[in-house]
Amino acid sequence: MKWGLVIASLFIAISMFLYQWPKLKKHQKKEKAAFLSLTFLGLFLSILLIFFPEMPGPTQMIDWIYKPLGRLIEK
Repeated sequence: MKWGLVIASLFIAISMFLYQWPKLKKHQKKEKAAFLSLTFLGLFLSILLIFFPEMPGPTQMIDWIYKPLGRLIEK
């Protein structure tokens, strides 16, 4: 079942790539690099979440970083 979700994620990412890539002009190198980076990062994170659904999210990391600071401010 998990591999079906991975294949679905890959299909969505490839479809998005094939739809958007021709619309980017040849001289838009930075935009193309940003598009590729964000697409692959999103695909990587989606696959990670498929296999590790209990993985903490970004809000837990922010709480972990700023919780000691919050305790210092309360005193």
